[in-house]
Amino acid sequence: MRPSFLAAVGGAAFWLSGGLAAVVSVSANITLISDKNQAIESDWTTTYYSSRNPLILGNNGGASTGGFHAWSVDRPGSKGKHISPGRTKLVTTAYGVGGKDVAVTIAQTDSVLRVFELPSLREVKAAQRKELGDWSALCPWKRSGNQYFFLFGKQQGVQFLLRENKKTLELVKVRSFAVPFEASACAISEAHSALYLSPSDSKDVYTFTVTESIQVPALVKLFEADEEVTGLAVYHGNAKADELLFVTHEEEISVYRDQTSKAATMALEGHEDVEIQGPAIYQGRTKEYPGGLLAFALEADDTAGFGVISLEPLLRAVQVKPNTRYDPRHSGNHDDGAVCKRCSNNGYCSGSSSCSCFLGFSGPKCQRNTCTNNCSGHGRCVGPDICQCDQGWGGLHCSFVVVTPEFETAAYGDDGDDPAIWIHPNKATPELSRIITTVKAGESAGLGVFDLSGNMMQTIRAGEPNNVDVIYGFDVRGRKTDLAVAACREDDTICLFEIAANGTLREIQGGSHPVVDDFSVYGSCVYRSRKTGKQYIFVNEKSARYLQYELGVDAQGALTVTLVRDFTGGSGGQVEGCVTDEANGVIFIGEEPSALWKYPAEPDSTEPGVAIARVGDGILHADVEGVTLVEGPTEQKGFIIVSCQGVSGYNIYRRAAPHEFVATFTISGNGVVDSVSNTDGIAAVGTALGPRYPHGLLVVHDDANELAQGGTSPEVSFKLISLANVLGAEGLKELELLADVSADWDPRAYT
Repeated sequence: MRPSFLAAVGGAAFWLSGGLAAVVSVSANITLISDKNQAIESDWTTTYYSSRNPLILGNNGGASTGGFHAWSVDRPGSKGKHISPGRTKLVTTAYGVGGKDVAVTIAQTDSVLRVFELPSLREVKAAQRKELGDWSALCPWKRSGNQYFFLFGKQQGVQFLLRENKKTLELVKVRSFAVPFEASACAISEAHSALYLSPSDSKDVYTFTVTESIQVPALVKLFEADEEVTGLAVYHGNAKADELLFVTHEEEISVYRDQTSKAATMALEGHEDVEIQGPAIYQGRTKEYPGGLLAFALEADDTAGFGVISLEPLLRAVQVKPNTRYDPRHSGNHDDGAVCKRCSNNGYCSGSSSCSCFLGFSGPKCQRNTCTNNCSGHGRCVGPDICQCDQGWGGLHCSFVVVTPEFETAAYGDDGDDPAIWIHPNKATPELSRIITTVKAGESAGLGVFDLSGNMMQTIRAGEPNNVDVIYGFDVRGRKTDLAVAACREDDTICLFEIAANGTLREIQGGSHPVVDDFSVYGSCVYRSRKTGKQYIFVNEKSARYLQYELGVDAQGALTVTLVRDFTGGSGGQVEGCVTDEANGVIFIGEEPSALWKYPAEPDSTEPGVAIARVGDGILHADVEGVTLVEGPTEQKGFIIVSCQGVSGYNIYRRAAPHEFVATFTISGNGVVDSVSNTDGIAAVGTALGPRYPHGLLVVHDDANELAQGGTSPEVSFKLISLANVLGAEGLKELELLADVSADWDPRAYT
């Protein structure tokens, strides 16, 4: 388990007090550095200092293109250069490592850190290192001639050292530590030896001191900005007092001096409805920007890509002399306990004889390789915290069982999320069951229906549905029918469709219902009470507020909903996935950054929820996304399956309290169907669905639908996995898990 850090700080010195100095306001025109007609899905930038060809680099998170781009600072609007190792969210630069300037990226599709020489952008393939996770911030730091990188993701941080070894470059892990939030921005101050960090969807800015150490850093809150923070960048002044912290918001930029004193705000002009994030500063003198520039990713009403503004107006406004001589190649040359030869260059010297070894090294001189949990007993340690897993094992430290899919759905839509499985009513033809999927954004927003081989049967328009579930045998004035239910984000409604005998969807009277005012629907799930026979629908919003509605029918046969309960789930963190256990009268809730919770599902219950697993327990990993239930032969038998998005894993827990953890699995490609990463929604049933799925079916969303010819599809697919391949996997056979699954479970038995 990684150590956690969060130091308590007293006194007003660490909080923004507004100060006595007036905050000046300036404005600047945005110049597009990318092609206006080439929309790029981006949220991160960096700059490359060069006297000949300074560059701006930015990520490309698009499914079909991916990678990163590089443009000349002095040729705005040019085509630039595009490198595509896969969908990429982060990119940064470093200088003079083994005589090379480099860019470092990490691809979302495979979680591989890659190093590219600059300015050629040729990859140093020997430097590749896989770091499983969903990463969201990346910052370089140089000290004592050593080049480090801090990588942040879902409640975790990792520090790497990039160095030369045997005439090539390698990335070595220095330390790993827990972070109490998902960071979305970071920047480093040389003058203050501080790393600044901001959580996702937050106004807060935190900091910790950067030192060459393997100890857990102490994180403190520095200040709260006026608006939500979308990025951080540091301007290195001629003197410590002239250092500036740039804090970007969606539509403007704030500038702070002395770490916490707000000195200026900058409005951005030239485009309508501008949203910016991921800023980077270039302080050097260029032909177009003699006083330096600020680059950022942007989205506006007429473009999406990258823009720049001149720094000169803002520097004049805050009376800071431009430091155009700044060169990151000459920064960080402080001698305060560097990597030492006595410790085999794999750690820091401690005292006169001892060593503080990097993660993955041990011994009195840090001369031996070690791996976390000894590769969980399912692999060999072949490098510093690098495992070579045995067949059938993978994931974090070889602790995940590897399973393979049977099929995948036809690619459709550009932003999928949650699926549902509809079981055919005729027990003689279970293979005619269907899969219902969601597309939650874009022109294709709606629901899709697929057969059990993944062939598309139907698409139907719906208002950006995020989750979908099935209600069986609902009584509509004497006629029992099955329904598909979704939370539709477009207009904050509960959307319902009737399921025809062949599994396709059609509209139904009373099929759309707005929720309460000032509520932004996000996730949903359904529940039928065994006590009363009443049917309920749960909808939630990101704030963790849950609304429970009773589903009914009016005199004209139209569906109705009535609010019967309003409560906050979990600890108030973002929620989405949920599933109910009707036999036991409970709802399981996934609080994305924190935990898996259990609450009573009856509308009159006032009992508090119970966390049955927590992020940071060494087993559950953020984000806690999809949650599904596999029924057993009794109400105590069966399993809960949870998607751990950040590590592309799925945890299995016992259905019965205390919900014992069973195993984690991950889904690898089979040569025809690709592997699965960053799953949102999942659905599973244990019912036998024909010869291909004798013990049931698991369906999972795949964030990156990889193509056989390379790259990823712009459209989403869902993977179909036989539940026998999961619960009966080679590494789990001795547990006899399939005995706890009911192949005869009938969802209509209680209607």
